[in-house]
Amino acid sequence: MTGTTEALGGSAAVDDAARSVTRPFYVYAVLANTLFQRGVFVLFLYQRGFSVGQVALLQTLLYLVSGLAELPTGVIADRIGRRAGIVIGQMLIAGCLLGQVAFSNYWVFLALFIGQGVGMACVSGSDTALLYDLLVRRGATAGYVKIKSRFTMLGTVTSGAAIVLGGQLQQISWGVVYVGSAACLVLAMVVLMSGVPEIRGADAVDEQDGAGEHGDATAWRAMLRVATPALVTLVVVSGLMHATLTPYIIFTQKTLSDQGAGTAWVSVVMSAGFFAGGLTPLLSDRADRRIGYRVIVPVSLLTLAVALGLSGLGLVWVTIAAFLVLAGIPEITAVIVDNVFNEAVPSRHRASLLSMIAFVESALIGIGYLVLGALMDGLGSSVGMATYAAVPLLACLLWLPVLFRGARVTTEIEKPADQKAP
Repeated sequence: MTGTTEALGGSAAVDDAARSVTRPFYVYAVLANTLFQRGVFVLFLYQRGFSVGQVALLQTLLYLVSGLAELPTGVIADRIGRRAGIVIGQMLIAGCLLGQVAFSNYWVFLALFIGQGVGMACVSGSDTALLYDLLVRRGATAGYVKIKSRFTMLGTVTSGAAIVLGGQLQQISWGVVYVGSAACLVLAMVVLMSGVPEIRGADAVDEQDGAGEHGDATAWRAMLRVATPALVTLVVVSGLMHATLTPYIIFTQKTLSDQGAGTAWVSVVMSAGFFAGGLTPLLSDRADRRIGYRVIVPVSLLTLAVALGLSGLGLVWVTIAAFLVLAGIPEITAVIVDNVFNEAVPSRHRASLLSMIAFVESALIGIGYLVLGALMDGLGSSVGMATYAAVPLLACLLWLPVLFRGARVTTEIEKPADQKAP
């Protein structure tokens, strides 16, 4: 009885420690995703007088810069601090949003989108690294999947609500939309600075064995130490999953329109899909415990292939059903795989290594946009979608050796504090 009581007390202590970390992060997730311009910024750019080609160039530049900046910003976050990296990134994004509503010159917008891309790279990797290492410090990483799923859900649902509200605020003025978004980012930084302690790579707490030997290793050497074939495969396969899901979500708008859905219907479907994608990650913890990442990865890839294939039938209701039912499943996998990546990399270089992984994903997403766009232009939107199903099927084939051979993704270099053997 005493042992049981002590175990329950220890579990309660871990839960309390996790809550002390997650409360400010949840508030940050809401504020940082209250971006009213996200659903109407393309209309804003058109009203600024920019052509379709100019808008496409701005978006391409945003992804390109964000991907290229992942590596240096990750190293900087490890050196000066993960919280500092997030603050710098979000403040840079807020400043660029204010600049977009203050200027109308296209060359100025090119510079602003470059700055926004750098800001996105500063945040990418740093927020996850900071959250995970704070949980490591408190011995509570066992709850990371559940915590990250809630973090993702809050951000996604808030984004959906902000998009709807942004359309209403635009009737007042574009200034209200963009200034409101920037103000929410500033508030998010205030919450982060006041409620979340700083952690640098040098503050690593989960590297017990070999800490002295590898303490001064560069991020590149750290990556070579942890880069098992299975981990490299997971990075590529995860990147291909995102390179399928992200363009699929965006280009489904055109597919639905070409299949006869009106603008109002497309808007409703996209909003419903956005909320579904935000709620499904809540199932991540249960899926991780009952199925595991080895199985959930190919399941997600196959569902993406089925969704793309069904879209190729040219039947609008089938396309809508496939989008709403199947598009959220990869979001569950994304949370689980994120946990695997965090377990695989050492704290000292966590932000740097996660940024390297994000760079691969960004590059593959950019290529995915180009490939799917070319297929839809050449074959038509429906057939182009169905043809693109070859990408998740290829990723599934790449994963099969890991699935059946049971190859290790993580190494024995480190273990989170709460997962060490007694």
